[in-house]
Amino acid sequence: MELPSNLHTPKLEIMKVLLIDDHALFRIGLRELLERRGIEVVAAEGGCQEGIEAVLRERPDVVLLDMRMPEMSGLEVLKILRAQQHHAPIVILTTSRDQQDLITSLQNGAQGYLLKDMEPDDLITALEEIVAGSTIVAQELTSILARAVQGENAPPTAVHEDIFAELTPREREILCLLAEGQSNKVIARNLGISDGTVKLHVKAILRKLDVHSRVEAAVMAVEQNLCPRENC
Repeated sequence: MELPSNLHTPKLEIMKVLLIDDHALFRIGLRELLERRGIEVVAAEGGCQEGIEAVLRERPDVVLLDMRMPEMSGLEVLKILRAQQHHAPIVILTTSRDQQDLITSLQNGAQGYLLKDMEPDDLITALEEIVAGSTIVAQELTSILARAVQGENAPPTAVHEDIFAELTPREREILCLLAEGQSNKVIARNLGISDGTVKLHVKAILRKLDVHSRVEAAVMAVEQNLCPRENC
């Protein structure tokens, strides 16, 4: 017997992504990878101007943008899209680990800065978190971001030691590993625990420190010298 239409299971919204990258092989390969994961790629452009027009036309949920392109830089495209009042998340997906690229991108409204050699599962997870409202930086770059923030804001912003006192010894240990830029998988392997356990600890850390992302937690730990290198 057919169920009434109002009892049908609602369809999950499919994430809509738009790619701008001048490297055809990477662009084609990434499009195929995303589509195999159930993500709709509404356009994949190799030219910056075509990409800008496509973003304004298609209104994707998230834009993946290369940093180094011949026509104009990803940073220039980012600025143009923000000037055009495009408010959806824009993510820099690049090979550049340059501190200035990272900082300038975030300052100009990028909600993510990810590296092209990241694991596909990690990319999908990052995109989901970014679309949900988080700002995500590649874990390998967390320490670079922390040093930059520390340098720009010396002396460090005062943080009561009490806030760190709420962390358990295991949570402090994991926070220090986050500050080194380690992924959940690497932390789990190093500590001999499961990925799921690491995720639970990270959630507890974010709640206790009253921050919204692992990047913020890592920056806080570095700023306050919670994890001297010889102890981490």
